[in-house]
Amino acid sequence: MVSPNSAATPGPQGNAGEVRTLNDVVIRLAGNSQDGIQTIGGFLARLAGRSDQEVMTYMTIPSTISGGPSIFQVRMGNGDILSSGDQADFLVAFYQHSYESHLSSLRNGGVLIYDTDHVKPNLDDKRFTAIGVPITGATVEAVGGSSKDKGKNLFVLGLIARVFNLDVEKLAALVKERFGGKTEDIVRNAMLAFDAGYAWPADNIRDCFYRFDKATASASASGRPQVTMDGNTALTYGLITAGVRYGSGYPITPWSTIMEMLRAELPKYGGLFVQAEDELGAISYAIGFSYSGHLAITGSSGPGLSLKMEALGWAVMAEMPLIIINVQRGGPSTGMPTNVEQSDLMQALYGSHGDAPRVVLAPRNVEDCFYIAIEAARLAREYSTPVIILTDMALASRIEAFDEPDLAKIMVPPSLDLSPRPADFKPYPLDRITRHAPPGSRIGSGVYPTVTGLEHDEMGHPTGSPALHTKMTAKRREKFKALAATLPVPEVFGDESGEVLLVGWGSTFGPVREALGRLRQNGTRAAQLHLRHLNPLPQGLEDVFKRYRDVIVVEMNDEGLYGYGQMASLLRARYANPSIRSLTKTDGLTFRVSEIVSGVTQRLTAATA
Repeated sequence: MVSPNSAATPGPQGNAGEVRTLNDVVIRLAGNSQDGIQTIGGFLARLAGRSDQEVMTYMTIPSTISGGPSIFQVRMGNGDILSSGDQADFLVAFYQHSYESHLSSLRNGGVLIYDTDHVKPNLDDKRFTAIGVPITGATVEAVGGSSKDKGKNLFVLGLIARVFNLDVEKLAALVKERFGGKTEDIVRNAMLAFDAGYAWPADNIRDCFYRFDKATASASASGRPQVTMDGNTALTYGLITAGVRYGSGYPITPWSTIMEMLRAELPKYGGLFVQAEDELGAISYAIGFSYSGHLAITGSSGPGLSLKMEALGWAVMAEMPLIIINVQRGGPSTGMPTNVEQSDLMQALYGSHGDAPRVVLAPRNVEDCFYIAIEAARLAREYSTPVIILTDMALASRIEAFDEPDLAKIMVPPSLDLSPRPADFKPYPLDRITRHAPPGSRIGSGVYPTVTGLEHDEMGHPTGSPALHTKMTAKRREKFKALAATLPVPEVFGDESGEVLLVGWGSTFGPVREALGRLRQNGTRAAQLHLRHLNPLPQGLEDVFKRYRDVIVVEMNDEGLYGYGQMASLLRARYANPSIRSLTKTDGLTFRVSEIVSGVTQRLTAATA
């Protein structure tokens, strides 16, 4: 039995064909991006979701068009899966470079499956069980020479299905769904490769039979069926659920899949998504949709958001409801477009010139991507403001299973308010939040308002009055204070007071939660606080921080000139609390649980030395 969220070694080998149960396993597939290893991982993740298993994935892909080394790691089981796992229980190596680069990720006692056509492992290394299979040659033999080595990903999927005694009927259905739009011979070849992998006649494969424990009710406490998707897909369907029907964008990794899905899905709901000629055009189209009375969406990654900033400032001045998604990646400039960072926080808060406040939110996992899109739409409408959603590459590509949303209860029908406005209507009243009248609305006075990026009076007419500029600046600021007063203090998970509070935001949630568990097991009095509302911050955080000797902010960006990451710098500036410190990284990879435990332990030790 493998204990939940652990790298424990399975029990000793039994007789051939004996099945040993486990409830948590990490499988790493290492090859090249052309091998379709993401397809294998996607099948495994979706199978876990359909089997009521918890699942989380992690992948790296090369940024070059010609492809290159790539991995897909999937963790699935019946426990509370919060990270993709520090070490792999099973490693599948397609090439020599895959074996050499990723053997260190395989835990002692793990299983290595390697392609004997391309890999020559060190068989004297007794830390692992090594199983050689001619993956390339067996695939060609099964599918036919004309296919060369295409389909070996499906061969490996069949092999893994055999090792883990997976539900072949469900897997076959997933394969047919995936290739259902292709010609019949493609579907047939896919199944031939899968069946060949499953039937591969090797005693050492049969001796490694495992079966997952049957999923318990805890896998879905609500009793609702589960859905399995990545973060970008969840954001897309969250926007549609929130009643967003219009938008515009420009392609850039890793935002592009949201754009492609919106372009395909919005017309089904009577909407429209425009691929613009550039980033400035994209946000300008979206502002135009919002000006016409339809809350709109635009998005990009860090470089594209930089180009949108002038128009975003216009939207702040004009107080236009708007949603902007930034799928963060490694920077600056082109940076590492297929790697993860959380280095766009300051850009999101302060990117435009002048005093241009906007709401900034960050989802904590794939499920939250869905719900935060709904919240962003609500806040944009209610406070007549741009709302930035800061997600990242890790969430964009990560696959998770979560309870199917109750759409009948949360679906927001799109609406266009063209009702008559009274004679005293003003779009920018100093004593109330802005409410625009879309073109076509009847104004009782016959005097129609103006919408402009210049400073303006209550009717929107341009003004150079110093006194009025001061009042309008305060008006735009005060609605954010009003919003902050409505935000709940985030949950404190763990000890109510103690040695350390771990603070995170975005995709660090899962690894921080698992690291907290290990720290507490080691006797450290610790807790976790995770921020979803980054601007404005919820009220009352200072009272929480005072209950802990150290407050360590875990984030994926640089410590900067003064030794603090971006969120840590923001919190230190806001609360003037010297106990707030940083744990940062900039290697383009997600935090491993062990990195957080080690980093926090070192900082606690240094603080008491």
